[in-house]
Amino acid sequence: MLVGILKEIKTEENRVCMTPAGVEVMIRNGHTLMVEKSAGVGSGFEDDAYVQAGAEIAATPQEIFERADMVMHVKEPLPAEYELIRQEQIVFTYLHLAAAEELTHALVKSGSICIAYETIQKADGSLPLLTPMSEVAGRMATQQGAKYLEMAQGGHGVLLGGVPGVDPGTVVVIGGGVVGTQAAKMACGLGAKVYILDMNLERLRYLCDIMPANCYPLMSSPATLRRLLKEADVVVGAVLVTGAKAPKLVTRDMLPIMKKGAVMVDVAIDQGGCFETSKATTHGDPIYEVDGIVHYCVANMPGAVPKTSTMALTNATLPYAVEIANKGWVKAMQSNPEIKLGANVVQGKVTYKPVAEAFGLDYTSIDTLL
Repeated sequence: MLVGILKEIKTEENRVCMTPAGVEVMIRNGHTLMVEKSAGVGSGFEDDAYVQAGAEIAATPQEIFERADMVMHVKEPLPAEYELIRQEQIVFTYLHLAAAEELTHALVKSGSICIAYETIQKADGSLPLLTPMSEVAGRMATQQGAKYLEMAQGGHGVLLGGVPGVDPGTVVVIGGGVVGTQAAKMACGLGAKVYILDMNLERLRYLCDIMPANCYPLMSSPATLRRLLKEADVVVGAVLVTGAKAPKLVTRDMLPIMKKGAVMVDVAIDQGGCFETSKATTHGDPIYEVDGIVHYCVANMPGAVPKTSTMALTNATLPYAVEIANKGWVKAMQSNPEIKLGANVVQGKVTYKPVAEAFGLDYTSIDTLL
């Protein structure tokens, strides 16, 4: 199979979907790799490293879209790429379609095979291709929250860890999954008082066992959330409903009960955000205020640490990319139910139910197309 590695074009996105080491593995499996010029530079991988691994360097994305059987990205296709996607071409990347109606319609129109990293799912319910970036984003969420608490950055001037004789800051993490756990670990490490909320009692028992003494796992409820919002210096939104829009758990009418200059970090922004007042921001312009509350809603947080993120992402995606390329998408989905769950839009049909429901579109089971 001819596989194309595209350069990211989202604002200030410096990741690349495959390292030179990953390219070498793909080539050893008998595939041809094309890498767009300068695709890896932001992550520290020069074109020469890809050439030495056996790849061909393509001057333009058009060349890759015209020739490749499968194209790979980190982030979703942007409008400039919609018309370049060919019928029956495999598009393998993060898609987050439930929060992207225009993109969904464009992919339906293209007739391509769109496999989303974020909905590939193991039998135990874990999301192996979302996990590494969730680990990065969770840790970054606490870092950014601590940074924007500084008065010079718009916050109310609290040091999360406090100092001897002074109370530490309070961090409220909504969601006890991968993002929430990593955010809470970082906040605990800084010395903050940390509350982590979840609705799964078994998960809360697990968190009680593994988290340090300054972390308090609690059953999530509107009443509990309102109580903790009054105390919070940083709130991290770490809620995920696989492949679907995030629920709005912090509403506009809750903001007045919070401290002026508190910071809200919405890691769920890729899925529409879990704060009612969230809107996507960029690394270049990451924050805004609503009712005196600082909002940080950068949609590609791991893009700020591309060297770490690219290597972590390739570790996770490479086995699936190899399997899809080795078997073709039909046999890969027939033999691996994890990959089958990644099918979001196939041959003009929406094959992931939460995406169809989000926009009132017809849903087609992927099984009918295999």
